[in-house]
Amino acid sequence: MKRRNFVKKTVLSSMATIIGADIVFGSIMPKGYLPLVLQQDPYKMFDKDNGMEVLNDKPWNIEAKAHLLDDKITPNRYMFIRNNGLIPSSIDASKWTLTINGESVKQQKTYSLEELKSKFKQYTYQLTLECGGNGRSEFDPPAKGNQWTVGAVSCAEWTGVRLRDILEDVGITDDAVYIGYHAADTHLSGDPKKEPISRGVPIAKALQEETLLAFKMNGKDIPLAHGYPLRLVAGGWPASASGKWVNRISIRDKVHDGTKMTGTAYRVPCESVAPGDKVKDEDMCIIESMPVKSLITYPKSGAMINKGKKLNIRGHAWAGELEVTKMEYSIDFGATWKECPLEKPLNRLAWHHFSASIDFPKKGYYEVWARATDSNGISQPMVLPGWNPKGYLNNACHRIAVKVK
Repeated sequence: MKRRNFVKKTVLSSMATIIGADIVFGSIMPKGYLPLVLQQDPYKMFDKDNGMEVLNDKPWNIEAKAHLLDDKITPNRYMFIRNNGLIPSSIDASKWTLTINGESVKQQKTYSLEELKSKFKQYTYQLTLECGGNGRSEFDPPAKGNQWTVGAVSCAEWTGVRLRDILEDVGITDDAVYIGYHAADTHLSGDPKKEPISRGVPIAKALQEETLLAFKMNGKDIPLAHGYPLRLVAGGWPASASGKWVNRISIRDKVHDGTKMTGTAYRVPCESVAPGDKVKDEDMCIIESMPVKSLITYPKSGAMINKGKKLNIRGHAWAGELEVTKMEYSIDFGATWKECPLEKPLNRLAWHHFSASIDFPKKGYYEVWARATDSNGISQPMVLPGWNPKGYLNNACHRIAVKVK
C-alpha cells in the first residue's frame, strides 16, 4: 500500500510540475486519468519538440526556433503548424474520397484514397513550405496576425501522386485558369457551411511536376496536424496554397474566389506603399512565388567561442520557384560580405544547404548575417523589406549573436 501511495504521489508531483500548479484534488483523481490540461498539451498532441513556440491554440499555430531547423530534411517534431480552422476530429482513411469538379472539368470524378495510390504513379520530392507571414513580428507599424519570427518554414520529404496526372485523367477544358481546394477542417465558429480556408493556384502551378497530392511525409503517413490522410503540396509558394485534409478540388474558369483568396488575404500591395498606409483591396496582388531567403541553423544565437578559434556555421536557403545561386555571410553588419559553399538541393523547390568557417579578428561582440541571392540576381535585403498591411514576405537577412572571449 505504501509503495502504491509513493508511486501515485510521484506521478502527481510530475503532473503538477508540467501543469505549473498543485492538483488540488489529485489524491482522489481516477486511476489512469490524464488531467484535461495535459490532454490539450500541443507538444504531446502533435508530437512536437517542447522548444517549439505556440502562438495560438484556436486555431493551432506553432513555430520552430531557428536552431531546431538544422536537419536537412525537417522532421515532424520541428515542423511548424499553421491552421485556419479546427482540425478534423474524426477521419476514416478507408472511406476518404477526393472529388474533382468545377466549371472547367470535362467530367466530375471521385477517387478513393486507395484508387489514388494504385492507379497513379507515386513521386517523392523534398519541398519547401513557408508561411506567407513568416517574419511578421518585425514589421512596424505592427501587422495583425500570428507574430511569426523565423520558424514558420520547413522542407520535408513528401510522397504522393502528381495533381497533373489526376487532372489528365479527369480532363480539363481550355478555359481552366485556376484550381481551388476544399477540405475537411471546420470553421472556428463550428458552422459547417463556412470554410475556414479555400485557396488555390493558377493552372500552370497545378500542372507542375512537383505539385503533389501527398499521403506520406518523411516516409510515413502524414501526421493529422499536417493534413492526414491527403493534402496538396505546392512547394515554393506560400504554404496556404498547400491545403490540408483535401477532399475536393475545383477546376475554375476564373481566379478561385474561396475563403482567404479575396480582399487582403495573402496579398501584398501591387506597388510599394509607405508604412501604415491604407491600401484598397483592388490594389493588392496575390502572393505567388516566395522571395529569396536564408536561415542560420547552427549555432544557436548567443554562441560563445574562444579567441583564435573558428566558428563553423550552417543553414538553409531557398527562393520560391527560383534557385539560390550565391550565399554570403557578414560579420561587420553588412559592410563586407564573404561567399560560402552552397549545396544544390536534391530536386527543384527544395531548400539549399550552406556552411562556412569564420575567423574573428579580436575579442568582442559580433553578429553573423546571412544573405542569399536568387537566379534572377536578387539578394535578400539587409533590413526589413517594404512594409505591407498584412505583414507578409519578410525576407530580411537572418542574423545570430556571437561573443568571442
